[in-house]
Amino acid sequence: MIRAHLKLQLICALCASLWLTFPAFAQDTRNLTPTQIEIEKQRQRLSSSDVEERRDALMRLGSLRLPTASRTALPALNDPSPIVRATAAKSILSLGAEESVSSLLPLLNEKDEFVRRETAYALGLTRSRAATAALSDRLLNDKEDGVRAAAAVALGQIADEAAVVALVGTLAPELSAPANKKRKREENVFVLRAAASALGHIRSRAGTAALISVLSNEKLPSDVRRESARSLGLMGDQTAEPALRSASTAADPYLAEIAAEALKKLSRG
Repeated sequence: MIRAHLKLQLICALCASLWLTFPAFAQDTRNLTPTQIEIEKQRQRLSSSDVEERRDALMRLGSLRLPTASRTALPALNDPSPIVRATAAKSILSLGAEESVSSLLPLLNEKDEFVRRETAYALGLTRSRAATAALSDRLLNDKEDGVRAAAAVALGQIADEAAVVALVGTLAPELSAPANKKRKREENVFVLRAAASALGHIRSRAGTAALISVLSNEKLPSDVRRESARSLGLMGDQTAEPALRSASTAADPYLAEIAAEALKKLSRG
């Protein structure tokens, strides 16, 4: 009997300790919804000293797709760990485009490549034109291929015609740079493909000449030429017909097929 009493006292003391350690849970949870309880639970985990626990908490908050959950994740944009900051970039997107963009833009200037890259992808998901200028700058000037590629992908998702200049400058710098300021030709295939694809999403005829130039350049990788042909079909500019017709007989069967399909789209347009 005495032993049972001591055991009960020990349990009570432990419970009291938990209430003091986690005061947020000391309130009557009967007044909270299951979602509110979950958000509070993850907020508590964001204070953990363990990086993976903080990261997991952010992913759980992001998966809720609620403004209140994203606002809880917002302070993690300043977390000391780069991987946590990068995870937070997508966890705050339920705040809405305007607030998300204003919160994310500073991270494009981070020293850590992974943070910049994930931030670029997150900005694309906002579909906000407020991010176009900063993403265009990363596309043209970032030293890391992964960041430039992510910026190009994001610009395609946003589909703002103001991005065409940067995308053309990446694909065909000889068509956009002033004669006294030649840009270095982009060599990374993923960056070139992403830029060609983005022009197709934007569908501005201001990008036609660059896509034709890439499609007609047999020295460029087939993947890049294929993406250019696909984008020309989406844009519907009849001036691309000769280049597409030539590519429809290319030795690369995949390029020939894509070019032929693009020609059909032009004829329907």
